[in-house]
Formats: sequence, C-alpha cells, structure tokens
Amino acid sequence: MPAPGVDPAESPARDATEPIAAVAEPTPSGLPYTWRPAEFRPAVFIPAEPRQHPPGHPQASQATEALQPAPAPDVRVAREHSRSLSDTLSRVGEELVAWFKTLVSAAVYATLIVTFGFQVARVEGQSMVPTLEDQDRLIVNKLAYRMGSPQVGDVVMLYYPEDPDKSFVKRVVAEEGDTIRSVDGRVYRNEVPLDDAFIPEEYRSHDSWGPYTVQRGYYFVMGDHRNNSSDSRSWGQVPKKYIIGKVQVRWWPLAHARVF
Repeated sequence: MPAPGVDPAESPARDATEPIAAVAEPTPSGLPYTWRPAEFRPAVFIPAEPRQHPPGHPQASQATEALQPAPAPDVRVAREHSRSLSDTLSRVGEELVAWFKTLVSAAVYATLIVTFGFQVARVEGQSMVPTLEDQDRLIVNKLAYRMGSPQVGDVVMLYYPEDPDKSFVKRVVAEEGDTIRSVDGRVYRNEVPLDDAFIPEEYRSHDSWGPYTVQRGYYFVMGDHRNNSSDSRSWGQVPKKYIIGKVQVRWWPLAHARVF
C-alpha cells in the first residue's frame, strides 16, 4: 500500500528480490504491532504404513504379493521358457518309458508264444512235395501235442533224431503199436493200405521194406515225396519228445495259404 500523500505513479518500483520492511503500527491497546509476511512451506507426502493382517488372513498374501516388485519382462519370458522346456522333457521321458515297457512286454509275450505256443517255420527242400513246396512259410502249433498226441496223417515238425539241432517236416504214417511195411512202394499200416491217392505217380517210390512194429512212445514218419525223402525208412522211428508240434497253417505264399 502506498504511503499516505504519495502518488502511486511517482513511487519507484520495488525489486521483487528486495525484502519487505516490517511496518510498526499502533494497536488499539497501544502496543506495537509487527506485520510479517506469510510463510509457505511445500507439502511433504508421507506414505501410510501398510496395514498388518494376521497370518492366514486372505489379504495377508495379497499384501505381500503387492509389495513384491514385478519381475522384468525378459526374466518372466525366460522363466516361462524354462518351465515349458522342463514340461516338454518330462513328457518325452514319460513317453520313452511307456514305449520301453511296451517293447519289453511284446518281447516277453513273443518269447512265451514261441516257446510254448506257436512257431513260424520255413520249408527247405522238396521232401514234402506236393503238400509243401520249398520256401513255404508255416505256423507250427506247439500246444497241440502238449494236450494230446500226434495222429496218423498229421504233418509235423520234428527234431532230426541223428542231429537234434536240425528240424524236419514229415507226415506221421504209424503210431505206437502199429505194424507198417511197404510192397513195391505201396505202404500198409496194420495190413491196410494207406490212403495216399494225393501223391502223384512221379513222386512215388517202388521200394519194399518191413514189416516194422512201432515202439511205445514212438512214431513212424515219411515225406510225401516218397522217392526224394529222408525219413523213418532210413533213420528209424521218432520219439514223441522229438516232435515239436503240428503244422497248422501255410501262410506263404498267400495264393496257396491253407489250414492243415
């Protein structure tokens, strides 16, 4: 406020940095009064203390998570990639274990089937022509004679009596107690001619032998190609323990597949 009696226009301008002089004016009580300019202080924000919750309170974990700094984006991506890779490796490991168990089980089952059930065999030679040809593939039923005995007329696979490491395929023509003989290639079992009409003339023999009586527990076997077969006529009767099984199926070649 300009002093009384002074023209404001004639008053010199005051520097803004010049301090304001305090003016003493009498008060109604007669005491001097000093005017001071107002002081302004900047406000300071003091964050409130986080509210404490007892352990187990639903908001306790939320408050803790809220106070934890969020991971940087690249760290979060690395963690997710690591977790995904770990899950993938875990699944691959489980699949490999499952495949290994399957292969082991298949090997065990195959071993059991081959040992006690069925066996795949291949014909080598012409001794069973015309019934079986060279390189025919067969399925041999090894259970057939565990529950029963070979019958006359069965086509069987057997161990070669003079070398059990080898195996042959022949036809049973006489069993224990039978008497068997041949006259000019005509085979008689207990004086009854065998039904061998399926054998062509070119495969017949014209030899004569016998009579022989088949021992208990033994069998007399012959090849269907009578003039080109090594069988009981040359190496004797076959014990039952040497008969591996019954030829059940010829599965190859497919065009000539059949069940015996």
